[in-house]
Amino acid sequence: MPSSPRRIPYPGAIRINVQGAFIVDDEPSRPPSSVGLRTADINGNGKNTHNRDIVLPYHTADVSHIAVDIGGSLAKLVYFTRDGDSIGGRLNFTMFETENVEDLFAFMSKLISAKRQSISEGSEETDVTSTEKKKVYIMATGGGAYKFYDRMRKELDVEICREDEMECLIVGLDFFITEIPTEVFTYSEQNPMSFVEAKADIYPYLLVNIGSGVSMIMVSGPRQFKRIGGSSLGGGTLWGLLSLLTGAKSFDEMLDMAAKGDNTNVDMLVGDIYGADYGRIGLKSSTIASSFGKVFKKRLESADGVQISDQTGNRIELYGATHENEVDVDMPRPARFRAEDISRSLLYAVSNNIGQIAYLQAQRYNLEHIYFGGSFIRGHPQTMNTLSYAIKFWSNSEKKAYFLRHEGYLGAVGAFLKRQPTGWGRRNSMEEKKESTI
Repeated sequence: MPSSPRRIPYPGAIRINVQGAFIVDDEPSRPPSSVGLRTADINGNGKNTHNRDIVLPYHTADVSHIAVDIGGSLAKLVYFTRDGDSIGGRLNFTMFETENVEDLFAFMSKLISAKRQSISEGSEETDVTSTEKKKVYIMATGGGAYKFYDRMRKELDVEICREDEMECLIVGLDFFITEIPTEVFTYSEQNPMSFVEAKADIYPYLLVNIGSGVSMIMVSGPRQFKRIGGSSLGGGTLWGLLSLLTGAKSFDEMLDMAAKGDNTNVDMLVGDIYGADYGRIGLKSSTIASSFGKVFKKRLESADGVQISDQTGNRIELYGATHENEVDVDMPRPARFRAEDISRSLLYAVSNNIGQIAYLQAQRYNLEHIYFGGSFIRGHPQTMNTLSYAIKFWSNSEKKAYFLRHEGYLGAVGAFLKRQPTGWGRRNSMEEKKESTI
């Protein structure tokens, strides 16, 4: 153990140690947590498929709070647990669909009970009262922090501290950029995950947070930010339209279908119009000229009894409405398309739109670095490639798109850190400070 580990003050005389923090990449056998809970033990709809825990190998004190970011589509949870018999612990990450908020509250209730027991049995601190030791706080952000506030207080019987959503996003992103190795990366087809070294000099930058909708936030310094734009066409749009157009029952299933799809069966490309590249303005033949541009033509062909095939001539598996009351029986029945192809086309349409708007905002405010966050991305290659390509293409490689391994948890981590004094988790604020109390 280092002779002078870097510790960060925590209100109530508890201190967080981030020395040697790292993301867990592979853990075939994880020792059980001393609080009896770990992400892999979740029952219900909690998921930790796309993100890894962050190990704090030298943190010894208990942490008396849990953070939750409840959005319109997903609720993200961050909490600390012990790592078996080792001296340290870890930050755990999991999410629930907001419509299954009962599962979220049930898990939080179980976690709160275990934390109370752990804090009362194992706390090393002696200058707080016994009652204070047993207190567990919920740091809540997102619209659900207000929508479900009364219900959380009643069902969980804890103090709920509500935090501003935008500020939590920035605090969380700043922490990941400056503190966690192998968190931030750039994406290209040749090098899908090129890690960016953690650094302290990060301002100014643009955060594009893609949740149900899209918010674009210019950040000029620690907790100095301004929302400069956004879009209503975000993850909720993709989720909603694909739930109407395909048989997918979850966002992950939609992304899986998109990975298997061929958008050229649905989209009209530059090559479909010109027969080749349009080199004079830098457009490749594979560039999408019109999203869903082939659908109308294929509808007419289907009405005339023409068999629909993909680009290689193979007959495609059709998917669409099956009930006669969904279409006018006196009109030609619409052509049906593979759910996978529809998913990929719509994913590209939404991602391209976000990428171009992000570039325009970055250009308007002269911002070189663009960070994409939010649960829409989910580490999905097609999404990251589309966003990255859009920024590179429109800026002539002058601006960069950055992604995060915990992209959906910026708000939840920010809320978790807001339980700390101002400056918690930033390299330029690691000096000893007078501890505040709550």
